[in-house]
Amino acid sequence: MPVAQAMLVPAAVLAVICSGKCAAQLIQQERGPKHAAEFGKGLIAATPWRHKPRHLLRDRDAVYGRDFRQRARRLGIDAIATPVRSPRANAVAERVIGTLRRECLDHLIILDEHHLSSVLREFVAYYNRERPHRTLGLQTPEAKRRPINGPIQSRLVLGGLHHAYERVA
Repeated sequence: MPVAQAMLVPAAVLAVICSGKCAAQLIQQERGPKHAAEFGKGLIAATPWRHKPRHLLRDRDAVYGRDFRQRARRLGIDAIATPVRSPRANAVAERVIGTLRRECLDHLIILDEHHLSSVLREFVAYYNRERPHRTLGLQTPEAKRRPINGPIQSRLVLGGLHHAYERVA
């Protein structure tokens, strides 16, 4: 009787987080942490905003090696490393990554890269458009006019892992 074996493959995620009320992030997954060139390409893909970021606060992971720093420099972005052993120096990113893990990835079995990509896309849309944030006064990073009257309707997010509630006009 053949038995299917699961092979665990590490995946790395690049999260780009805007400061201020624009807490939205672009997330891209890669095959493994040693694919620094792919992260450089992800950084390039993350910069077609109207205002290119001047600074990039990064941790000291090996994925942010020389190739990554050179690509950032060519884009005019100053890649600043956080101080050694100081998790509070990058508290916003640590909070977003922790939320992603606690509220999403810890509850799912990711089957392949395509599945990871679709899960991340759906969670990021939920995080930015539906999930209330305490630091924003229980508003969402992407402001949206919401009706104040009418019946409330629930919508499943990630197959029911989360629910988004809104009034139906």
